[in-house]
Parts: sequence; structure tokens; C-alpha cells
Amino acid sequence: MSKRGKKVEDAVDEENGNAAAPPEAKKGKKGKEPEAPILYEDPPDKLTSKDGSAANMKITSWNVDGLRAWVKKKGLDWVREEAPDVICLQETKCAEKSLPKEITSMPEFPHKYWSGSEEKEGYSGVAMLCKTEPLNVTYGIEKEEHDKEGRVITAEFASFFLVTAYVPNASRGLVRLDYRKTWDVDFRAYLSDLDKRKPVVLCGDLNVAHQEIDLKNPKGNRKNAGFTPEEREGFTELLDAGFVDSFRELYPEQANAYTFWTYMMNSRGKNVGWRLDYFVLSKALLPNLCDNKIRNTAMGSDHCPITLHLAI
Repeated sequence: MSKRGKKVEDAVDEENGNAAAPPEAKKGKKGKEPEAPILYEDPPDKLTSKDGSAANMKITSWNVDGLRAWVKKKGLDWVREEAPDVICLQETKCAEKSLPKEITSMPEFPHKYWSGSEEKEGYSGVAMLCKTEPLNVTYGIEKEEHDKEGRVITAEFASFFLVTAYVPNASRGLVRLDYRKTWDVDFRAYLSDLDKRKPVVLCGDLNVAHQEIDLKNPKGNRKNAGFTPEEREGFTELLDAGFVDSFRELYPEQANAYTFWTYMMNSRGKNVGWRLDYFVLSKALLPNLCDNKIRNTAMGSDHCPITLHLAI
């Protein structure tokens, strides 16, 4: 394959390891500059639901790509400015014993919950920081083969469950695609069981761009982790089980809205990205939905944060 023969334009997360750079921009006619990137500008927050109820629950989710590095990059300053009621973090890559004091001592969030990989230091990991104490908190999805990687925290509140997840990647060469397919089935069953008890808010890095509109270069990524037919079908089956992609519910035709950009080839500056981070809601929560924001100007990770407004 020639140096410019690669069609992989961008890729997904630390687990697949093949975050190939986008191809070089095609040169225009002599003397002409390349076309400017098409950026996404997050519109003003909508703070009322369809029936006019005021938003009173604000949840933020962010894949931080390493908690300690993110803290050093002033990620907590952004969180304080955003001021969510709950912040969910993924890919923390940090054992609880190694957590930086800047985050463990945050008075804004007196209730903090952590889950990390049991087998690999500096791998995977999720966290949930809450202003109000949940009724109950659990870890994992009650399947040992999945739970050892520290990928899920569930908090029960009075009127809903909040689940934060860092979904496993199919990895370079799709070596974990079969595992990912098993995960999708088991995770869907877990969420459906919760939904029978109370409505569910799922947030996190779900490691899939569901439709072609959800990444910059769909044609070149059909055989890559995050955009395989199997992973996309897994997400479709989750929605068919009674859940809604809240961003697409509100903005069905919005293109160029991404939450992940590989660090290579100035992908973020060119907005060559993927939408991998979601708020997925039980259909019962649709009347409570006010807005789903993509905060793509927030720096500190190869992902940007997303924020959900609910009227609960």
C-alpha cells in the first residue's frame, strides 16, 4: 500500500490502536487554498420541554482519555463552569488509589463513584460524580466477563436510572468484534431490565457512529471499528428495544456534529470526526427531554463533553 493509499480516515479510541490519520487534503487548482472545514456550532441551550416544563436536571458526560492528564489540562475548570448536577466520565485510565486530589476533594460533588479495570492498570474505567446522593449505586452489568474491565456504573434516582458506560471497542483488525457483539446483547438486556423498573438515561462513549451522518468519512470506515455493520446494528437493536438517541430526536438532520477526533493530522481543526458519545433515553422520558448539547469547544481530551437537560 502506498503512503497515500490508506482509506482509513480516522479511527476510534485507545483500544483499537489504529487511529490512522486522515488522508492529506486534495490540492486545489494552483494558487487556491483548500476549502475551509465545515464546523458545528452548538446552538443555545433549550431549557424547557415540549410541554413547557423547565429543565431541572443537568447531566454531563465526557470521555477524558486519561483522568490525570485531563485534570492537568484544566478539565475541572470547564466542569465547574458547566456546573452539571452529575458528571459522568469514561476512559479514566486510573485506579482509585491513584486518583488526583484535585478531583477527589471537589466539594461541588460530594458523592463520587469509581470503577476501573481489575486486570489492567491504566485501562478503561468510568466515574460518576453527583451533587445529590443517589438512592443506590451498582457497578457492572452482572456479567463477570464484562464487569472485570470497569465499564459501567448505574445510579438510581427517584424517577430514573442513570447509567454511564464506556462500551468496548472492536479494536484494530476487529479482533474484539465478536466480543463486542456479545456485549451489545448483554448490555441491551441489562438496560431493558432496568427500564421495566424505572426509565433509563444512558450516557457515555458508546464506541459507534450509528449512521453515515455521524462521522465525516463513512465510505472509508465501513470496515473499521466503530462503523461496522455489526456495531451499527447493535445500536439499532438498542433503539428498537424502547430507547431513543436524544441528539437525533432533537436534531435529526444535523451534520458535522461530532464528539471524537483523532489527535493526528489536525483532525479536530478540520472537523474530521465521529459522534461516539450519546445520551440514550427510555422512550418514557421523551416528554422530559429539553436538550442535548455537544460542547465541542471544550478541550482536554480527544473527545468533547456532551450535556443533557431534563425536566424531571
